[in-house]
Amino acid sequence: MAQELSEKELLRMEVEQLKKEVKNPRALISKTGKEIKDYVEAEAGNDPLLKGIPEDKNPFKEKGACMIS
Repeated sequence: MAQELSEKELLRMEVEQLKKEVKNPRALISKTGKEIKDYVEAEAGNDPLLKGIPEDKNPFKEKGACMIS
């Protein structure tokens, strides 16, 4: 599609996109970083990658041994 448009049309589309983006509200990283850190720490107890999965609820647990004779 981009090949069908002239350079002027592409630049116009880029300017329109930038106009939309400049209207987005911005937040300080010092504030949002703290919020993300607090959320991650609060949810760490529910994270199966951090605390593991109980053996009785592990869907990937081996059902039985494989024997080749």
